[in-house]
Amino acid sequence: MESNCVQFLGNKTILITGAPGFLAKVLVEKILRLQPNVKKMYLLLRAADTKAAMQRLRSEVVEINLFKVLRNDLGEENLNDLVREKIVPVPGDISIHNLGVKDSDLLQRMWSEIDIVINIAATTNFDERYDIGLGINTFGALNVLNFAKKCVKGQLLLHVSTAYVCGENSGLAKVHGWPNTYVFTKAMGEMLVGKYRENLPLVIVRPTMITSTLAEPFPGWIEGLRTIDSVIVAYGKGRLKCFLADPNTVFDLIPADMVVNAMIATATAHSGETGIQTIYHVGSSFQNPVTFGQLHETAARYFTKKPLVARNGSPIIVTKGTLLSTMGQFSLYITLRYKLPLLILRLMNIIYPWSQGDKYNDDSRKIKLAMRLVDLYQPYLLFKGIFDDLNTESLRRRRQSIKELDGSFEFDPKSINWDDYMENTHIPGLITHVLKQ
Repeated sequence: MESNCVQFLGNKTILITGAPGFLAKVLVEKILRLQPNVKKMYLLLRAADTKAAMQRLRSEVVEINLFKVLRNDLGEENLNDLVREKIVPVPGDISIHNLGVKDSDLLQRMWSEIDIVINIAATTNFDERYDIGLGINTFGALNVLNFAKKCVKGQLLLHVSTAYVCGENSGLAKVHGWPNTYVFTKAMGEMLVGKYRENLPLVIVRPTMITSTLAEPFPGWIEGLRTIDSVIVAYGKGRLKCFLADPNTVFDLIPADMVVNAMIATATAHSGETGIQTIYHVGSSFQNPVTFGQLHETAARYFTKKPLVARNGSPIIVTKGTLLSTMGQFSLYITLRYKLPLLILRLMNIIYPWSQGDKYNDDSRKIKLAMRLVDLYQPYLLFKGIFDDLNTESLRRRRQSIKELDGSFEFDPKSINWDDYMENTHIPGLITHVLKQ
């Protein structure tokens, strides 16, 4: 590697799609904080016009808590000046030709200035409608590629995918070998980008399950419930008494700031390498695995010591709960333990509508929630695969010689203490930034 990451970002013009999204915001903050001499960042946002795009940039990116370190370091006025100087909000949509950019002068300027294109835009809903998933994750990726090929200075397209495009897993795969709309459409997006890239340097980064920040800009920042977080929160609220999960299953988690660091490092390593296509898995299951059983133990320990508070102000008491490692066991348990008693409650509610209505509705909601979570996460809860990160590990080793100069770009999962991270960083981050308790 000829330069470290900070040097690489200096004087670069970068297009980033998906800017209001979780990962893109972590990337934008990182670049502004560590390399304010970046030349320009074009941020593609879904908006009706430039004014609306600027409003989204302000309210959904710059003004959120993620930027508090920069705000404290620079002051509000200087941060605003930096944003005005370095960031150009672009109203657009990757599902449309030319990314939906209507201003022809702006298009020409972007094509003449952009060095690096980073495509993070995606719909991550597991059960997204096919037309929406195809428009964004599949054909949207192709639209970004075609746009990048028109950039005369184009040094690299970095496309963020997902490790789970691997799809088929014996015994778990659904129709066509992918467990849900998200990974199916992302897999096809990769296929199109790989087929039509021509000589444009292409790096595909495949993160696993992205979690809250480990260290930068501060520990525990997260936005929304991501992957396993829905299960953690439902458990903390006392809504999950049982769940489908093999306690020995490895859950491949990776903090958001490590993903961003890996993205910048791969761009630094491969920018300008004509004709290359390289894939990097960014995860932890090979280097530093954590099991669902460990996560369950940590969550139980945390919420026992620091229970969530119910609406009436009382603490929510959680029990250890029951883990069932096969769908057959789970279905039988749910039927005997909940569905039959619920049927009796329903009959009683019909006969005596004033007696059991609240309990019936409460139990019914809990069962529906558990079944919904199991339906969404079953392919991951019982997933037996380990993601080989040979390319990523090789890149980490190549960076050792410049580590002293480039220490702010750590992405080695072996440095994570999972019990400490989950108990003291991730779960508190969920409670603070998502549940806002």
